[in-house]
Amino acid sequence: MTTRPIRVLGDPVLRTPADPVRAFDRDLAALVRDLEETVDNPGRAGVAAPQIGVGLRVFSYNVDGVIGHLVNPVIVERSEELQDEDEGCLSIPGLYAPTARAMHCATEGFDVHGEPVRLEGSGLMARCLQHEVDHLDGKLFVDRLTGETRKRVLRALRG
Repeated sequence: MTTRPIRVLGDPVLRTPADPVRAFDRDLAALVRDLEETVDNPGRAGVAAPQIGVGLRVFSYNVDGVIGHLVNPVIVERSEELQDEDEGCLSIPGLYAPTARAMHCATEGFDVHGEPVRLEGSGLMARCLQHEVDHLDGKLFVDRLTGETRKRVLRALRG
């Protein structure tokens, strides 16, 4: 079992948009396996490839006891209804803040074999999908914060 170390805020890979996967090969299969094993830990809902130092558009998820992955995901639907729960990130340990996200979200992409996949959900799954796609775009949840919450979080990050 390969649980890969998580890159933390300050590592440039977290701020660099990930490249699309072009080859559905053994290297991708090994990456997906590592992502799924890395997310299979208590308190982890998702891990994007950049969080383990790989600049490719792949993430794994672990929501409601279901572990899976998505390659080259694109968000194709977001509800107008929002949720504003506390959100955290493995790459910013110990920091949580209310973060507005769509209550329902749908993504489309591929599985490890290149077969099309549509993945959607509400609540935590929707939050996870949006959070992980943000990672693949070089964004962190703190980038979505506004007002006093943003000020408080930025002060905490400066230490």
